[in-house]
Amino acid sequence: MKKKNHSYKLTVVIEQDEDGVFVATCPALQGCYTQGQSQKEAMKNIRDAIKLNIEARKKTGDHLPHEISAQKVLVNA
Repeated sequence: MKKKNHSYKLTVVIEQDEDGVFVATCPALQGCYTQGQSQKEAMKNIRDAIKLNIEARKKTGDHLPHEISAQKVLVNA
């Protein structure tokens, strides 16, 4: 019997580093990050990384975090 796949809606942050590489992270999944030469490539790669991270957590019985909210904060510095 095939297990039903679930959908997950997670926040992804993409930043460009000093070398022009796009770095993508998923804050809810600690240590889940990747990169690409374009934003599109970084987004494709982070989707794959998230999927692998979730599959690994399911196999080991690790907790899957659920995002409560994501907000931008204005800070004057």
